[in-house]
Formats: sequence, structure tokens, C-alpha cells
Amino acid sequence: MKKSILPFLFLAISLHLSAQKLVSQNTYVHFFSETPIEDIEASLNDGVGIVNAETKDFAFQVNIQSFTFDKALMQEHFNENYMESTAYPKAFYKGKITGEVSWSKPGSYAVQMVGKMTIHGKEQSFTTPAKISISKEGLVVLESNFIVRPEEFDIEIPSLVITKIAKEIEVKVKSTLRAS
Repeated sequence: MKKSILPFLFLAISLHLSAQKLVSQNTYVHFFSETPIEDIEASLNDGVGIVNAETKDFAFQVNIQSFTFDKALMQEHFNENYMESTAYPKAFYKGKITGEVSWSKPGSYAVQMVGKMTIHGKEQSFTTPAKISISKEGLVVLESNFIVRPEEFDIEIPSLVITKIAKEIEVKVKSTLRAS
């Protein structure tokens, strides 16, 4: 009897541990900059993220060169002149989710994401509101809207084009996470 329980117990423990980690391979990120001269916007769909449901630790990463723009010249300037994506190819956000979330109970939960964001090689403390929605099937969707200020991450905007880029960039994130 004991021998037949051990494999089942090991399997149950393994499933419990793996269910604590939620992973996304296709996090959507969109940013928008509105100015009187020209709006700038771009998005990507290949951000990656992980959330540990037990500890509420999170980590997200985006490849800067994955952002696509309507105008190829904007994309080139973004990568070469502002983000210097050859030298700083990735952006990161890692930290802890604060607020109550019942990971096994369907519903919508208002939380805060508190941590460190690294863009253009510069790390800053960063807190943003987020909403975590959990479906009856256990699908977890994390959404957040926040503002990024280029000067806080040492992103220099030449005076010649300063009126074309807003001082505050609106960012929207939607990440669908699944148990790994």
C-alpha cells in the first residue's frame, strides 16, 4: 500500500509546485506618445513574464527591437537614436505584487506591482496599479496602465525633436499567464 501511495504523493506535490508558477510567452505591450506635432505609438506581442502565485514575485522582460511602428523611419530612430537597442536590447520589470489575490477563486483583483524597472540600462524603483482577472478555468490575465518618463531612464531627446516626443509615455500591458 505504501509503495502505491508514494508515486501519487510525488505527482500531487509536483503539480502543486508547478501550479504556483504562472508564465506568459506573449505579453502585449503598447505605448503611446501624444504631442501637437505627431503621435508616436508602437506595440509588441512577445514579452515574457512569470508570476509566482505563492510568493507574488514577478518578472517581465521585453525585447526593445520587437516594438513595431506604423512608420519604418520612426522604428529606426526609436532603436538607434533613443533606446540604443543594440547596447540596451531588453527592458525588465521585477518585484512583488501587493494586495489580496485568491489565485484559485475566479474574479477580478485590484493590486499594485512594486519593484524595479530597467530601461535603457537604468534601473528605477517603480510602482504601478494592475488588475488581475482569474477565469473559472483558471486563466490569469494581468493588465496594467502606467506612465514612463524618458528622462528618468536617461533617454535623451535631442532639442531638435523635443516637441515631437511627449515627456510622459503612456504604456499598456496585457499578459495572459498559464500554470507552467
